[in-house]
Amino acid sequence: MLSSQPQRIACHSLYFTGSIQHSLTGEVFDTCINCAESTKRSQIRAADWLFDWHSELCRKDRQILKIELLQEPGTVHGLVSLTDKGDHIYMHLVENVSWNKGKNKLYCGVAGNLFAAACQLSFNLKYDGVVSFVPKTQLIEHYQNTLGAKLFGPNRMFIDTREAMMLTKNYLRQVI
Repeated sequence: MLSSQPQRIACHSLYFTGSIQHSLTGEVFDTCINCAESTKRSQIRAADWLFDWHSELCRKDRQILKIELLQEPGTVHGLVSLTDKGDHIYMHLVENVSWNKGKNKLYCGVAGNLFAAACQLSFNLKYDGVVSFVPKTQLIEHYQNTLGAKLFGPNRMFIDTREAMMLTKNYLRQVI
């Protein structure tokens, strides 16, 4: 049943193996995706991000997840802002930290992991993995090619069940 009011998502830590890769060495690392609420302000320095994540963390209708390497707890590599819409997960913002962007990024797969985590939350809530978001125009084709996202209307995209299953399978290999 579609909720008229956005719901805050319950947050549980997710641990994954081999989910991000060092761009120079090819070494893969285990990660943890969990709530960013208790993250110290110094761990999310405004200079390292385009979006105002401190403001985002104050919003009561949103859940912010962070991704960290298990070997580097306390170093946030990416963030995503989510809302439970009652029948799917809506992604407000997703961002890699500055050193994980562009041609010279340190780690590959950070944003893919965050999208996959949103899909996993959607599966956990019995929404069939469906996630929607409004992309920057220049990223539409990239999201179609890398995530299998589909365009819905002029400026909204969604990840459907089939693509969500592929993302969670490819990115989120659960630590046993």
